[in-house]
Amino acid sequence: MTIYPEEENPRDIYKLMIGMVVPRPIAWVSTISERGVPNLAPFSFFNALSGDPPVVCFSPSRRPIGDSKKDTLRNLEFSRDFVVNIVSEHLAEAMNRSSEEVPEDVDEFPLAGVSSELATLVKSPMVREALAKMECRVRSILPLGDRPTSGVLVLGDVVCFHFAEGLVHNFRVDPAMLAAVGRMGGSTYCDTRNRFDLLRPSRNLKE
Repeated sequence: MTIYPEEENPRDIYKLMIGMVVPRPIAWVSTISERGVPNLAPFSFFNALSGDPPVVCFSPSRRPIGDSKKDTLRNLEFSRDFVVNIVSEHLAEAMNRSSEEVPEDVDEFPLAGVSSELATLVKSPMVREALAKMECRVRSILPLGDRPTSGVLVLGDVVCFHFAEGLVHNFRVDPAMLAAVGRMGGSTYCDTRNRFDLLRPSRNLKE
């Protein structure tokens, strides 16, 4: 079976993408609006891009109708910063609640059932209950298209990390304690309890 994106409905291509690129980590992004209203929204088009400098990316999509900019993107353009809160299993339901489309003047922290706390270097608030968080400053915002639901790539420089006590040992994050949640296709999520190790192959090359 071969499929060419330009010959199909974009919604169907989206289904293929989120069904193939799995599991996807979730960036639970907190921002603040120009009026001082906190915003909280999950994005599974998310990943780490660089270790030095530490850079992460996520991609909010354009709205299919009406104002194309989602609240998160509008806030980023104002504040030029954001926080990525990692979603652990105990926060999965709260994360899902924050995915609801609500008016821009609604504080989504109480809507999700979590509390906010001040960040140290950026204006955007953090999710107090999250076990791992990254304070980020916007490096660049790149529109990926002008169609309904086209993505907007946001790159952020990580300026501060926060970890719960005991989560990090010698700069290694304990995956069992973090208990991160991943996104599959549709409404399906996954945990990270079943893990296995593979040693990277190496060879001795003689001069």
